[in-house]
Amino acid sequence: MTAKPQRQSAAKPLTRPTSGGTAPAHSGTVVPIGSGKTPMSPTVIAITSGKGGVGKSNIAVGLAIALGRRGARVLCVDADLGLANMDILFGVAPTQTTADLVSGDADIDDVIVEAADNVWLLPGASGQADLADLSDQKRRAFFTAIDSVDDRFDVVVVDTGAGVGSNSVGFAAAAKDIVVVVTGEPTSVADAYGMIKVLCTRCGVRRLHVLVNMVNNHHEGEAVFRRLDNLTSRFLDVRLEFLGVLPRDQGVARAVMRGEPFLRSHPDAPASKALLRIADGLADSSDPDDRQGAIRLFWRKLLRQGGAQ
Repeated sequence: MTAKPQRQSAAKPLTRPTSGGTAPAHSGTVVPIGSGKTPMSPTVIAITSGKGGVGKSNIAVGLAIALGRRGARVLCVDADLGLANMDILFGVAPTQTTADLVSGDADIDDVIVEAADNVWLLPGASGQADLADLSDQKRRAFFTAIDSVDDRFDVVVVDTGAGVGSNSVGFAAAAKDIVVVVTGEPTSVADAYGMIKVLCTRCGVRRLHVLVNMVNNHHEGEAVFRRLDNLTSRFLDVRLEFLGVLPRDQGVARAVMRGEPFLRSHPDAPASKALLRIADGLADSSDPDDRQGAIRLFWRKLLRQGGAQ
């Protein structure tokens, strides 16, 4: 078993695109200014799973980078609030996190950092149990703060926590597009079904995407999807859409150990090419008119979840 890479103790220099190249990014200057040009229809994509260890966060990071390469302004929200790790996968070391935002010690513009070209990250805090399940009051304050930057981004990619905790389910259920990541392990399929069941019966979700990760080939991935689809169709009123397969790829593990997104460090790897195709499919899959106001609606749904005092 390989050890997880350690967080860096100091922030790396961050840069943001400018008309004359790049310039150092400072707190409060990394959030993009709203633009009248939108390269793709605004949407919110939640990446979730029934259990940990299925590659969910790696997929969220790679998907954000792929959409950024299409020209979209992407905000990544590390919604695994108590066990956040997207900063490690992006290879950045933010000085402030959602913990500072929730406590009122920082503004949203101070917390968001640039993580890749056209991609910004709202970093979560790791090892803070009080953030794992926010109180209604803190959750509402958190969502209100994020709502203030919704018009500056074209796409929001949300990396939820694994499992059926209140924060994980809440973030996923509010998104326009929900991607459930599953592997071929029986426990992963069973836990994915559990997450889908909660989203369907508790939150009224009727459509989800399924991405099968860490399989040997496309045929094996399709077989995993069929098992999950057969199970859900028997007991739940929900439609699963097969998003695609990411093959098992040693380049992904090497990239994680180096603290670098695999799409950037291994652009020609099978997993990278597969994820680019999946990103294209997601970006082009829905009617643009159906997505108007999708980002604002996402925050409004989350605010309603935290509205009971």
